[in-house]
Amino acid sequence: MVHSSYQGRPLPKPDEEVFDQGLGFDLGTLMGRRQMLRAFGIGAAVLGLAGCSDDATPAAGASTSSTSSGEIPDETAGPYPGDGSNGPDVLEESGIVRSDIRSSFGSSTTTAEGVPMTLELTIKDLAGGGKAFAGVAVYVWHCDRAGGYSLYSDGLTKENYLRGVQVADADGKVKFTSIFPACYTGRWPHIHFEVYPAQADITDSTKAIATSQVALPKDVCDTVYKQTGYEASVANLAQVTLQNDNVFGDDGGASQLGTVTGDVTSGYTVALSVGVDTATKPSGGGAAPAGGGTPPSGAPGGGPGGTPPSGAAGGTPPSGAPGGGPGGAPPSGAPGGTPPSAAS
Repeated sequence: MVHSSYQGRPLPKPDEEVFDQGLGFDLGTLMGRRQMLRAFGIGAAVLGLAGCSDDATPAAGASTSSTSSGEIPDETAGPYPGDGSNGPDVLEESGIVRSDIRSSFGSSTTTAEGVPMTLELTIKDLAGGGKAFAGVAVYVWHCDRAGGYSLYSDGLTKENYLRGVQVADADGKVKFTSIFPACYTGRWPHIHFEVYPAQADITDSTKAIATSQVALPKDVCDTVYKQTGYEASVANLAQVTLQNDNVFGDDGGASQLGTVTGDVTSGYTVALSVGVDTATKPSGGGAAPAGGGTPPSGAPGGGPGGTPPSGAAGGTPPSGAPGGGPGGAPPSGAPGGTPPSAAS
């Protein structure tokens, strides 16, 4: 059947069926801005359009990641950001600008133990044509190998390890030395980050121009979680997938899955290209739990405590995790009771 228009739009090929009008017409008609960017990135990767990315071809044996130069999806900061949006504010402290984030700084010098990991993020200025976004400040945080978050979890409220800020160099790159994070109940293994216009802006979380998360590949997680200290992560990882995770599930983490090289002995390097578009208003950030529902009462901004939010996705809420690690009895002294499911 021949059509002259579809949904009020003239067809580029009126003698052809609607589904034969071409990718550009399909995307412009059927998809919103964020989905279009993602679809283009995925399509470009499939077609091998290397010109769409500055990333080098992964080395043999490297885990897969997205090489799209599209905008990084905005995500929740979760209940443990430590950026002042729900209580603790490590970004106000002297010493937060550092590349090695394994140890606490200030009154504590506790070091988080685990498989060594280097995180490399390359920030691109999409409003500036995709050039390197030099000078932006990137704040990174993640859980330890037991699933606990410094500043929040039981026994860790006086610690600030696995948190740090770096300023992007002339190539838009930041680099952090850390340890591989755990998998706790209800969430796929991940690393949080916020991008700020400059170092001077980090003390005001509302100035973040992007908030997102890095997903970690399953094959590497499987290997790491066989190591001492990660025992609980094995069962937790078996209960979640990239497809049903409440943050990465809408596209399986296609544009947030890090490329990983290395091994458990010498450590791993996790790399991701991050496109930031300052021409759009950020929709991520904040401390409310992702996946829908109302933040639980008794905890600021959806932090650990109170009743899990109705409609929250990502599996059964952990008992006592990440407040003190996945599994077990709820931590005494932690802010609130049972944490919300998949809220971080």
